Amino acid sequence: MANLRLRYVQAFVDKKTGIAFHYFRRPGYKRIRLPGLPGSEDFMAAYQQALATAPVAVGASKRSKPGSISTAIAEYYQSLAFRNLTGGTPTQRRGVLERFREQYGDRPLASLPKEFVVALLDTMAPNAARLWLKSFRDFVGWAKQRNLIRDDPSWGIRVKVPKSEGHHTWDEEEIATFEARHAVGSKARLALALGLYIAQRRADVIRIGCQHIRDGVLTVRPQKTKNTTAITLTIPVHPHLQEIIDATPIGHLTLLTTRFGKSYGETGFSDQFRAWCDDAGLPQRCVFHGLRKAAARRLAEAGCTAHEIAAGHSSLREVERYTRAADQRRLAKSALAKTTPAEQTGTQSVKPDGTKVSNALKTLTK
Repeated sequence: MANLRLRYVQAFVDKKTGIAFHYFRRPGYKRIRLPGLPGSEDFMAAYQQALATAPVAVGASKRSKPGSISTAIAEYYQSLAFRNLTGGTPTQRRGVLERFREQYGDRPLASLPKEFVVALLDTMAPNAARLWLKSFRDFVGWAKQRNLIRDDPSWGIRVKVPKSEGHHTWDEEEIATFEARHAVGSKARLALALGLYIAQRRADVIRIGCQHIRDGVLTVRPQKTKNTTAITLTIPVHPHLQEIIDATPIGHLTLLTTRFGKSYGETGFSDQFRAWCDDAGLPQRCVFHGLRKAAARRLAEAGCTAHEIAAGHSSLREVERYTRAADQRRLAKSALAKTTPAEQTGTQSVKPDGTKVSNALKTLTK
């Protein structure tokens, strides 16, 4: 059943528990949770029942009545503000708003009280609450411009999140473990090499193809960046990366493809990379974005400056942290070498003879 392919079935993995949840998601139909695992009796029965359901007629739901949250969100998806979102933001934003719409879509948007927003945020974890608040605020900002709501019910609300270093930075042992499990020539090894030697986001890596490489230089235009000057990046292709590309079967416009020869979507690639990491026995903290951070770490430890590393990035903030850490380690080693006893370093020390004083020193002491 491992190779079972079912239309309209999407899997979501809980990062904390590692448990997979499956949903029937078909355009124009209600989203349905499927029990058990694909291929099991309960799962297949629920799947067949979902296939037999009738599509939801436009405007048939009570949540789609004029002035409701549901109607406003549906219009927001068609707006220029939403269509201008880049990278994985539209998918992420839609996921947040759809869950909100499913629960509270029948409520009137114009009279949504601030107390309701506060109470809803109190039920969420800090990071989830921050993501929800940002998504909701952008939606409400558009609704205010359309005169669908007068006041922003989220105004003045702040979500404090614990300080974090973000995604885990892969260490050399974890990289070696992945490489030992996935040989050169496999898609998994190619994905790892792209993460380490190109150091770009998932959304950009899955779009890269041979047509983007000319004379040993990769040209990529990041989809998601706040730095308007970083329109196009030119990145020299590392010889080791080129060897892996040459050894991997590539028959598509993108270097990374599914087993059906199609390009990956962001979620699909994340799920596949997670499976490759699980196959190598790596912990849940090892995600693709951590390879980008590992690339910056390697360059910093090699003595590259923050600006040299940032030539392949859109921001100095992250790389400056790695260069500071690398400089600190080098300074610490240098300080340790200076304070290590001579007998431990293999050099001979010369102790001054207190009975002999140079003529110059005698002159100074008179």
